[in-house]
Amino acid sequence: MTLLDMEPAEPEGTAGSARPGAKRAAPRRAPARTEDTALPLDLAPAPGEPPPVEESAPAESAPAESAPAEAAPAEAAPAEAAPAEAAPAEAGAKPAKKKRAAKPKGAREPAAELPVARICVDLPLPHLDRPFDYLVPSDLADTAVVGGRVRVRFAGQLVDGYVLDRVATTEHTGKLAYLEKALSAEPVVSPEIARLARTVADRSAGTLADVLRLAVPPRHARAEAARRGDGVLPVDEQGRHRPPADGFARYRGGAAYLRLLAEGGSPRAVLAALPGEDWPRRVAEAVAATLASGRGAVAVVPDARDLERLDGALGDVLGSGRHTTLAASLGPEERYRRWLAVRRGEVLAVAGTRATAFAPVHDLGLAVLWDDGDDLHAEPRAPYCHARDVLLVRSQLAGAGLLLGGYARTAETQLLLETGWAKPLEADREVVRAAAPRVVPVGDDRDLAADPTASAARLPTVAWRAAREALAADAPVLVQVPRRGYVPSVACGRCRRPARCTTCSGPLELRGSGTDDVPACRWCGHLAGDWTCPECGHRGLRASILGARRTAEELGRAFPGVTVRTSGRDGVLGSVGPGAALVIATPGAEPVAEGGYGAALLLDTWALLTRADLRASEEALRRWANAVALVRPARAGGRVVIAADGAIPVIQALLRWDPGWHAGRELADRAELGFPPAVKMASATGTPDAVADFVRLADLPPEAEVLGPVPVAAPPRAGAEGEELERALIRVPRSLGPALATALHAAASVRSAHKAPQPVRVEMDPLELL
Repeated sequence: MTLLDMEPAEPEGTAGSARPGAKRAAPRRAPARTEDTALPLDLAPAPGEPPPVEESAPAESAPAESAPAEAAPAEAAPAEAAPAEAAPAEAGAKPAKKKRAAKPKGAREPAAELPVARICVDLPLPHLDRPFDYLVPSDLADTAVVGGRVRVRFAGQLVDGYVLDRVATTEHTGKLAYLEKALSAEPVVSPEIARLARTVADRSAGTLADVLRLAVPPRHARAEAARRGDGVLPVDEQGRHRPPADGFARYRGGAAYLRLLAEGGSPRAVLAALPGEDWPRRVAEAVAATLASGRGAVAVVPDARDLERLDGALGDVLGSGRHTTLAASLGPEERYRRWLAVRRGEVLAVAGTRATAFAPVHDLGLAVLWDDGDDLHAEPRAPYCHARDVLLVRSQLAGAGLLLGGYARTAETQLLLETGWAKPLEADREVVRAAAPRVVPVGDDRDLAADPTASAARLPTVAWRAAREALAADAPVLVQVPRRGYVPSVACGRCRRPARCTTCSGPLELRGSGTDDVPACRWCGHLAGDWTCPECGHRGLRASILGARRTAEELGRAFPGVTVRTSGRDGVLGSVGPGAALVIATPGAEPVAEGGYGAALLLDTWALLTRADLRASEEALRRWANAVALVRPARAGGRVVIAADGAIPVIQALLRWDPGWHAGRELADRAELGFPPAVKMASATGTPDAVADFVRLADLPPEAEVLGPVPVAAPPRAGAEGEELERALIRVPRSLGPALATALHAAASVRSAHKAPQPVRVEMDPLELL
């Protein structure tokens, strides 16, 4: 059963409902969506000029699109009508048994002030994505506060909702239903968060209810009833004049950036972190500068390990009690207690994972996002928003500063710099060379060591020697092995450049098992029998294979007597000691070594580079840079060996530690091929009939280009065996992103109103396009 099947039927006798036997009215067209906040990822402003902020009231503050009577039942007989009196008994007759008068449905009176509440009902149905008006009874006048949780009767069922506004009148001409219950007088949805959620929903072709479900944690009554704190902490007056931290002074413009934050400014910057940088400390210093101006700050990191490090740094820099952290691992009560402390202004600094982007920090002055290329920042639930996009929108709406940091750089972040919307914080080349380890590229499997033990572990000669020397110096060695499960793709048989379709630039694949199969595009299905490599002119193709599955046992045999530790799917290590050890980790699971690693070996690199993914090279560089950053500087003996051809551009970026150069090339390539972020792209995934119906209903801009649909693998879930899914990609110029989102939401609304049996998953700029 889908959510569409669960929608209650509209009762008879309500405004807008069909009469018995009458033909069902065609659904109204979805209301116009809120104008998308102008950001450089949509409309490029002039360099240095911030884009305009929409001054009109947010959509949720507008009058209800239609009266809730469409879905809410009509009131029973007016409460004022008393039950009719019984006829007098005849003489001598046995007195009739007196019946208890039915209690009227409460002699409810509207609140004396602002008796109309505009409610966002918590139903994830696109055609109900608008506020509904309800009457506030007098007994709930004080508890049904703006931003509070309520319960309303909607189409015969009690559902939860949020009070978006309280007004004096309604434009609805029919009878309004009363609120059933105010669950709490705690205003959990502030006007700022409501506007942010509405904007994010509009940009994502989603619903306000879905976004609020991400932004507001479930209520926990005991945590809500706990004693409140003492309110907003006092401004750190001494901190206003605190000198810039030495760590930021290594970056051009770093000291000025902190000074602007401390003075109440809202600078926007992209931090190109140096190898070995103590990034949690840098983030904490930026947060401290913001708090010194009396404003709040929110910092978002990919996972719990990063959060633990940032939590420690914030405690060291800010002192006790001046920040809090939010994470799902805290448990419902503790997480809600901390979230309430933020909402009530008891702390002005909060750090956490992706949902923390919506944390209700008072007077936001800075939003921080670390490592925006990590896919953990992408929400897997509707409307599939990315923490980077949420914080960009929030920074713009709140007039707050922004700091995007990482060892690598995404094409989206590069676009912010090229449009002048943000400024780079980069170190001089001399500083970079002093901080970086020595990176040595080696050939492929032909460069295996002649030594039998090294050959048994399938290590190139240079890698084996680097590991041996580091272990001899009593230093740990990091060995990065790509995780299993990457989808093989097709590449040039000579230069290994990924093979792409000449029609739509999608990836090619061999759908059969024979070597003579004709390659076909995974996007548009076009056959590419005459494919020629645009790089070297070669016509042959090769299937990219998974990297060799090295194990801890194999490496242990190559280095007998050395401790071997693993970090990956079966358990992630947070840190390791400074002594000699082999640490085998999958990308993203590398533990921090005390004092840094003496060497790092980056193996099976083609497993990352040849993934069937638009972001393959960008993601490969990010994962390698995160590993290289854990190694000691070259002057301290740090050495990195990467098993790849040094002439490849992404390897060149790693050798020179120049992620900005690679991001610029990546952005230019995507602009030439018509890929995000140079264009706006959406995906629609579902059964073949559902996708076809959805695309037919969507009133797309004339400039829109529909690619596919093509078959895709069904997600692993119960009942999905044998299910056939297809996906269509819709591409428009960047400036038409808002129009595309509006069209897709309208199509979803029509299908939702018609109770379409098969759902369609809609994503704007999905991370995985292949």
